[in-house]
Amino acid sequence: MSENCSHNCSSCGENCSERTAESLLAEPNKHSNIKKVIGIVSGKGGVGKSLVTSLLASGMQRKGYKCAVMDADITGPSIPKSFGIKSKATANEDGMFPVESMSGIKVMSVNLILENETDPVVWRGPILAGVVKQFWSEVIWGDIDYMFVDMPPGTGDVPLTVFQSLPVDGIIVVTSPQELVSMIVEKAVNMAKKMDIPIIGLVENMSYFICPDCGKKIYIYGESKADEIGRSNDIDVLGKLPMDPIVAQSCDEGEIETINCTFLNRAYEKIEKL
Repeated sequence: MSENCSHNCSSCGENCSERTAESLLAEPNKHSNIKKVIGIVSGKGGVGKSLVTSLLASGMQRKGYKCAVMDADITGPSIPKSFGIKSKATANEDGMFPVESMSGIKVMSVNLILENETDPVVWRGPILAGVVKQFWSEVIWGDIDYMFVDMPPGTGDVPLTVFQSLPVDGIIVVTSPQELVSMIVEKAVNMAKKMDIPIIGLVENMSYFICPDCGKKIYIYGESKADEIGRSNDIDVLGKLPMDPIVAQSCDEGEIETINCTFLNRAYEKIEKL
């Protein structure tokens, strides 16, 4: 440290031991008060990450908490459809307003600001990441107990932006039983560890199918790998979701909030303890 140090690192070019790292966290909208932020991640697409996000938000809302969902999967947004939201987001001079679902969950997605929900989002990584930051800083979320962030798969620009720009309190990793997916999941887990993001636990989707005739569990994609992944990465298994055509139909019809998913009870308990 120089003898003439003013202790103002922003105006100094010296690289000394007293220099403090500048926080990359984005400021929330002045009308937002968000207590906990939970990221829902996966190593690859198609494992049901958006489904788990919707079920978690619905379950916690049902328990009496004020919940929100930020759809950070900008190029593949599906959250509004799951909640049956058809109206568009509005705005005033203070920012944008999320759209509320049937049960009062506040949702923001790129589909809520596009003219047509089928319009493709053909943007490069930095622009996608910038939109996520805007969803945090420019949306008037109000008072929220739990915000669930539905992230795109992988370890690219958007997940990195969420980890660096939002005060993430923990992540839930979604996987499926296939061996290939199990390997890729560890990439997402290792990314979170490198970024010092707490891992709340693991949810396995499409774990099995229950035969409607005999009630037997049929492991269509092979035996569950969730416990094995949990042990090797020292993370808790929070639930194993069966393949259920009723749940799939509820998503398609925008009625995900009608599903009381008891398979995620352990996840709800851990979220409440954050």
